Amino acid sequence: MKSLCNLPVRIAGLGAYVPDKVLDNSMLEQMVDTTDEWIVRRTGIKERRIAAPRQATSDLAAAAGRKALKAAGLAARDVDAVILCTCTPDHVFPATACIVQTAIGAVNAFGYDLQAACSGFLFGLMQGAALIDSGMAENVLVIGAETLSRFTDWEDRSSCILFGDGAGAALLQKESAPGGGEVVFCEMGGDAARADILEVPAGGSRLVASEETVRQRRHYMQLQGREVFKLAVGKLGELVDTLEEKTGVDMKDISLIIPHQSNERIIRSVCDRAGLPQERAYMNIERMGNTSAASIPIAMEQAVGEGKLKRGDIALLLAFGGGLTWGATLLRY
Repeated sequence: MKSLCNLPVRIAGLGAYVPDKVLDNSMLEQMVDTTDEWIVRRTGIKERRIAAPRQATSDLAAAAGRKALKAAGLAARDVDAVILCTCTPDHVFPATACIVQTAIGAVNAFGYDLQAACSGFLFGLMQGAALIDSGMAENVLVIGAETLSRFTDWEDRSSCILFGDGAGAALLQKESAPGGGEVVFCEMGGDAARADILEVPAGGSRLVASEETVRQRRHYMQLQGREVFKLAVGKLGELVDTLEEKTGVDMKDISLIIPHQSNERIIRSVCDRAGLPQERAYMNIERMGNTSAASIPIAMEQAVGEGKLKRGDIALLLAFGGGLTWGATLLRY
């Protein structure tokens, strides 16, 4: 694992966008052999958002990015870098970040995509903070955006109940005020030993697209739910268990935990293992489903809007995803 500590970087503005179309559990009951009661009991999800046919990841990302810029009071031309965290890009190339950069008018920025699945936004935050701390950038737009519905097998009842579409964005700037915004701690990790439990097998250089891969439905997400659950609870619990020793921050001083919205049972299990009150964890999975790299920034924007995350609060962000990848970020908002 690699970590960074005490970077004077603040989130100047947040933005989120979710598509209009709602797919609730009653609709899924008409598509596959499942029930609302079973989905809610196993995942906590009641509905998720689905991108319109002509909406791509860049469209969702640009909408969230514009809102973050507005919240920060910053013109797009003043953005130095756009980091787009996604596992569902518009194309293999060009980078979707470049499409977003042009769409929002960030004419002076460079942009690139970052692929760390559900951990992507936390990886992007660390890279953005490092760019600012190094002096290479002053304003960095970090966006998590996904159109997971395009890679979901709607005939697989074990996976199609989980995923939704959306985007969230954060505009990062250097903090000059004492006691202001700060990335207190950021840690990332990865291990491909169990990459097989959560993957899209085909479409890359390892298994190129062919008539056979399409027929075998190898271009859709495939996951082993029980294995993902066990590894996620163990790794996220480990991150929380070692946090106080690594940072000196007492868990009771953390105002809000904002985890990747993967599964309500995973989130509650991590809280139980760490001895944390359930109400300290912000959850919107009931309405959003799992939006991978978009889930944490969407949740942050909503938590701020609901008054659950305020300036000066310390928040803990946690994620675990395909790769396998994982991360923890402690920040003063």
